[in-house]
Amino acid sequence: MITRLTFDQISTAVHDAYDACKDIKGGQNAHYIPYLANVNADLFGISLCLPDGRLISVGDTDYRFGIESVSKVHTAILALEQHGAQAILDDIGADATGLPFNSIFAILLENDRPSTPLVNAGAIAACSLVEPHGDADGKWKAIFDNMTALLGSKPQLIDELYHSESATNFDNRSITWLLQEYGRMYDDPEMSLDLYTRQCSLGVTAEQLAISAATIADDGVNPITKQRVFGAELTSKVVALMSAVGFYEHYGFEVFDRSETDGMGDPFPILHMRLRPTSHGSA
Repeated sequence: MITRLTFDQISTAVHDAYDACKDIKGGQNAHYIPYLANVNADLFGISLCLPDGRLISVGDTDYRFGIESVSKVHTAILALEQHGAQAILDDIGADATGLPFNSIFAILLENDRPSTPLVNAGAIAACSLVEPHGDADGKWKAIFDNMTALLGSKPQLIDELYHSESATNFDNRSITWLLQEYGRMYDDPEMSLDLYTRQCSLGVTAEQLAISAATIADDGVNPITKQRVFGAELTSKVVALMSAVGFYEHYGFEVFDRSETDGMGDPFPILHMRLRPTSHGSA
């Protein structure tokens, strides 16, 4: 039985959630990017966009913050739209690694593939796949325009964040060149890494992300602009990616045992892995 909620009921639930959580302290800013370490940690807001375009927002929902890894979803949609689901599956993959978002080891476990466009390796590879090939300005326009269409309005590049990330993205540089070594970069590696760094440095608001989520939920049609952003046939694939591989090490496989040597007695450990319980996939 489906229970239909009224707008007032939904609005009350959003405001109740905000009131219940607004005074919770804990956690810390990401410190591996200097700019992020200095963002006001007390900012908090909730925004919800309904399929008819109505917005329910409370708190700091108009504050423009760095989109960071949420941008992976947007560029994955662009790559899917440009190349099709099978090409993305073949060139990048769609597997939950159960390892951190910036894991180099995950690439080795996945037979030299990035594993999914929702971890750093796969997102950098996705940027390399974006058309037009070999054209940095054209690629950036495609990424920016696609994100604008999903958000319903333009994001803004946060220059200070972009420069901060560019100066400290050592792990991503290592990932990029490892992928290049394995033939899993599909355009210039330095250009692709820069595109990824720039897209992560775009400033968005919670309201824009709510509209983006509603666009995905509405089979690719933005509820504010009424623009079709991507084909409805991709919706199930995008949602499956977000659900299955969007939680990094909190979902997928985990190592529960390892040997000291391989079957030949050489010092190469064999990892014994199992699927993480789904109750862990809520971070």
